[in-house]
Amino acid sequence: MRFSSLPAVLCAGFLLFSSSYGFAQTSDFQNWIANFKKTAVAQGVSPELYDRVFKGMTPDPRIKKSADNQPEFTRAVWEYLDSAVSKDRVLHGRQMVDEWAGWLDKIESKYGVNRHVVLAIWGMESSYGRILDNKSIVRSTPRALATLSYNGGRRGKYARKQLIAALKILQNGDVTPEQMQGSWAGAMGHTQFIPTTYQAYAVDITGDGKRDIWNSIPDALASTAAYLSEMGWQSGETWGYEVTLPKNFNYRLSNQRKQQSVAQWTKLGVKRASGLDFPREADMARLYTPAGAKGPAFLLLKNFYVIKRYNNSDSYALGVGHLSDRLLGLSGFVADWPRGDRPLTFSEKKALQKRLTEIGYKPGTVDGKIGQKTREAIQAYQKASGLVPDGHDSVKLLKRLQGRT
Repeated sequence: MRFSSLPAVLCAGFLLFSSSYGFAQTSDFQNWIANFKKTAVAQGVSPELYDRVFKGMTPDPRIKKSADNQPEFTRAVWEYLDSAVSKDRVLHGRQMVDEWAGWLDKIESKYGVNRHVVLAIWGMESSYGRILDNKSIVRSTPRALATLSYNGGRRGKYARKQLIAALKILQNGDVTPEQMQGSWAGAMGHTQFIPTTYQAYAVDITGDGKRDIWNSIPDALASTAAYLSEMGWQSGETWGYEVTLPKNFNYRLSNQRKQQSVAQWTKLGVKRASGLDFPREADMARLYTPAGAKGPAFLLLKNFYVIKRYNNSDSYALGVGHLSDRLLGLSGFVADWPRGDRPLTFSEKKALQKRLTEIGYKPGTVDGKIGQKTREAIQAYQKASGLVPDGHDSVKLLKRLQGRT
């Protein structure tokens, strides 16, 4: 759920703040707080708690910058993974595997979720708790959600719901207002639960009567495992495999929603990049080629999509899966990423779609979203041009379409 991202349980992708946000006048914000009190009290929040939490509060002017910077949605996947699965994060994570082994035994036994995945999420969300000490990053959850509620545009409805939930958590006594810290989007604690998800899935594995994801690492890790378990985690199975594809592979089979069994992929010449056999041929899997024919390919299993329930980003789930493998002691990816490339900007994607339409292909609506129709149009153009028809959008492809190469 990350400090820089919106959790999947919210539905991914915050829209930008309205241009009118700026530095809101304190008096207007205070008026909003006074008016919202009626709503909060009507939903069971104590008036005394409400007044104590919001006394002297001003809106947080840093929220907009954070909302505009969600790296798993804006950076090349390899750049994102370089940071998400850095050498430091792997080494520190392996130390955490040993340090928290006793609690991880209990958590893994109770919830059936692989300990390395749980730790990978902890690493991705708060760098194993180190970010929680960075006051330039961490936000007061009530203040962040009040700022979003007051003038967050279309995200205001989400923020108001989360703010009510946060106040009820405070009222329950699991944490103090001063300790309720997290991200700009209201995600809290070591493993970044938004308030409503906390209410539904957080657990008290230490037995002290508090579900403390802010100060108790066992509670935070157990809550993450409990959530993944409830989302359908397949115990004893992995998230996916890096694979190699045969020459002249039909890339129309990649990046589709449709799945087929590992046995069927094997018949098509798909093999594990490690050289090992697949452990279960009956597993259903989807082929994912995030950089087209020039980068690594993956067979994604159900657990990959369970991870996406935490954050609805393929890059995030790939990061968690890969980091968990590295914490287990496995090596990095076999295939190289096309590091000379960069993702198309929104305007460039629209230009690509427009040009495909002009020359007789059918990418669908010119909306800057590379969906199935656009990928099929790219593949048709690539095939007609003698290129590998992987359907991948790139700067090089756009330049070719525009006659610049």
